[in-house]
Amino acid sequence: MSTDLMPNRYRPGESNLPRRESELIARRDEVLGASYRLQYRRPLHFVRGEGMWLYDPDGRAYLDFYNNVPSLGHCHPEINAAMAAQAGRISANTRYLEPKLVDYAERLVDTFPNELDRVVFTCTGSESNDLALRIARFASGNEGVIVSTYAYHGTSAATAAVSPNLGDAVKLSPFVRMVSLPGPAGVPESQAADFFEAQIRSAIMDLDRRGIGVAALLIDSIFSSDGVWVDPPGFIASGAAAVREAGGLVIADEVQPGFGRTGVHMWGFERHRIVPDLVTLGKPMGNGFPIGAVVGRRAPMNQFGGTSRYSNTFAGNTVGIATADAVLTILQRDQIPQKALAMSQRLRAGLEKIAMQPYSVRAIRNAGLFFGVDIGLEGSPAAGRRAMALDVVNAMRDDGVLVSTTGANEDSLKVRPPLVCQAEHVDLFLASMERALISVAG
Repeated sequence: MSTDLMPNRYRPGESNLPRRESELIARRDEVLGASYRLQYRRPLHFVRGEGMWLYDPDGRAYLDFYNNVPSLGHCHPEINAAMAAQAGRISANTRYLEPKLVDYAERLVDTFPNELDRVVFTCTGSESNDLALRIARFASGNEGVIVSTYAYHGTSAATAAVSPNLGDAVKLSPFVRMVSLPGPAGVPESQAADFFEAQIRSAIMDLDRRGIGVAALLIDSIFSSDGVWVDPPGFIASGAAAVREAGGLVIADEVQPGFGRTGVHMWGFERHRIVPDLVTLGKPMGNGFPIGAVVGRRAPMNQFGGTSRYSNTFAGNTVGIATADAVLTILQRDQIPQKALAMSQRLRAGLEKIAMQPYSVRAIRNAGLFFGVDIGLEGSPAAGRRAMALDVVNAMRDDGVLVSTTGANEDSLKVRPPLVCQAEHVDLFLASMERALISVAG
């Protein structure tokens, strides 16, 4: 596993930058905290976004195939209009009666299975996961949390403590147990469910033996930080059932796979044929406006809410609700998930064609418009694969196309364009990736 918290980043002295950018970086370094990182070896400076494109101060366009935050594209005019109109009227909180809050809550809950019929609003995915952990621990009476080996679930103290992806310097909670995924472990798909369940049961046994007990299985159903390990569909179901048998809750972190990202389903957990106890939402919910939510079953939500206070001035504010409502309207009205599925099939076919060439593409995994593409020859050293993947990412950046890396070794390309991408965008991406692979391999 890499110890670099962000391998695809700017390192001073490695690149010659224009004076405008180098001076801005110097100013950043004098005032911003050291935890900030700039992405890419040659940092990017954007002044405008529109749809699939980002523009630098010189007017150069960059095709965004990485950013799932504006899931419906940068600066969507209908979403921005809804946001501005509400901001021009009032921005109030949930302590006051507001019909649009209830209208949106009803619409949102209606996209979930019937068992999930309550929602609490938050501002971010991190906050959603933090709240979901509080609910699970309260409802179960236990403390233990089971996560995947390289999971990332947020930046609050509670969520960082269950996010092994953040690196060794961020200490995990002693109540956390990590489980391996069948894909990275090389387990055949026919044995994947049994392998995952065995991992879960072993973690539960250890938590019980130490008097901790299991409060929750917290999973991103697309396992994005682990390297996008999505198959076979349903492999997590028996493990989730084992957690419930032990008195724990199942939390589906839908910040990455939710809101139609997988194409076939609105929510990633549906692909695995499970109904979680709690579902956490974030980034794409407001197309960039900070709003999130926890959707859940009535019993744990009522159990927690009846005795515990959760009050957040900005969570569920009227501007955020108006923005999220516009996002949901467009998703449903314009059949965005179905169109995204068609584009994912086109992208998959193009990637498979590239993989037939001697360009060192080891494997392709995807659910809808979320891809993990393994770079480097099978059996080659991990460091070499990682270096090659980073070279490909930065070559594409110089070519005007944005992606990044993921996985334990950071040798998988993370490809997750806004859901509004069209055939011409897919073709531009594929051409750029092929050029990058040729230049790196040559």
